[in-house]
Amino acid sequence: MSLRAHVQNIKQQDPAMKSVAEIVLYPSFWAVGFHRVAHWLFNRKLRWLARFISQLSRWYTGIEIHPGAVIGSCLFIDHGMGVVIGETCIIGDYVTIFQGVTLGGTGKQTGKRHPTIGNHVIIGSGAKVLGPFTVGDNSRVGAGSVVLQEVPPDSTVVGIPGRVVIHGGHKTTENTDKNDKLDKLDQSRMPDPVSKELCRLRNRVDKLEEKLAALTAAIIEEE
Repeated sequence: MSLRAHVQNIKQQDPAMKSVAEIVLYPSFWAVGFHRVAHWLFNRKLRWLARFISQLSRWYTGIEIHPGAVIGSCLFIDHGMGVVIGETCIIGDYVTIFQGVTLGGTGKQTGKRHPTIGNHVIIGSGAKVLGPFTVGDNSRVGAGSVVLQEVPPDSTVVGIPGRVVIHGGHKTTENTDKNDKLDKLDQSRMPDPVSKELCRLRNRVDKLEEKLAALTAAIIEEE
C-alpha cells in the first residue's frame, strides 16, 4: 500500500480535511498504521506484542482492529469511534467504514467467523455485519443495518435484518423512490423497505375497509 495513496484517499473522502497536515491527527490514519505493524507481528507468531499494539491503537483512536484481520489498500474509517473489526475479517481495497460499525462473528465457532468485505464497499454508521460471508464489491450497507447473509456485488442493503433493495443498479423492491441512487456517501436518503411495506399494507387495509363499508351499506338497504 502506498502511503501517498492512503493519505490522498482520506483527503478525498472527508471534506473536513483542509490540508495533508490535518490527516496526521486523523484516527483512521493511525488505526490503519498501527494495524499494519500489529498484523506483521501477528503473522510471525508474536501474538502478545501484536495484541498490545492493537490495544494501544484502540485506546488512542477508539477503533478496535484485531491484529489477525486482513486489510487491503486505502481503508478509510470516518470518525471511527466504536468501530470493531474481528480476527478473521478480510477487507478489500478502498473500503469506507463509518463510526460504530461492527464486523463481527455470531458465536464461538472456530475458523472463518467474520465477514469478507469486497473492494469499494461503504458501510454506514452503526451497521453490524455479522458472520463468515462476503459483502460483494461496490456494495453499500445502510446506517444501522444488521447484515446476516451474503450480499451480491453492486448492491444496497438496508434494514434489520438487512435486505437488498438495489442490485446491479436495479430496484429489488416495489415503489422505490427515484432518489434511491444518490451520492455513495449520502446515508440520509437510503431506501426504507420496511416503511414502503407498511405503506402498502395501509393502502390495502383502506381498500378492504371501503369494500366492507359498501357491503355493510348494501346489507342494511336489503333489510
